Amino acid sequence: MVVKDEITKYIPQRAPLVMIDAIVATGEVGSTTSFLIKADNIFCENGCLNESGLIENIAQTAAAHAGYQSCIKNLPVSIGYIAAIKNLRVYGLPQVGSTLNTSMEVTNQVFNVTIVRTETRVGNQLICECEMRVFIPDTAEKTMRNNTKFH
Repeated sequence: MVVKDEITKYIPQRAPLVMIDAIVATGEVGSTTSFLIKADNIFCENGCLNESGLIENIAQTAAAHAGYQSCIKNLPVSIGYIAAIKNLRVYGLPQVGSTLNTSMEVTNQVFNVTIVRTETRVGNQLICECEMRVFIPDTAEKTMRNNTKFH
């Protein structure tokens, strides 16, 4: 498990844009993160985390996975970019004080684009799901490609 004090080793974001607190599980093709929503979060509106905050949480979960995989292979952590979001479904906006658990799995790699399937839950309730395409240049892209089910 990677805790909040160590999370910025694996992601390029810095406060106030850090949207994950911990990597609670990770493997070659997927990771799960947690994030406690606080009232001062820049993505909070009317006591809830908005859709943009959910998307940023998902993107940072993918980034943390790629960064962690790079580090265990002694490669530098690269910056990735959201290339596309497909089939985004938001079933509810989580309230301040809730903890998000976001899971992602790498499903494919096409050139420098890593395709991940994600879902975000608060407890057992599914809050959000989507497929995200993340562009990751060179080093981290090769790391994720080497760890996908499909080549």
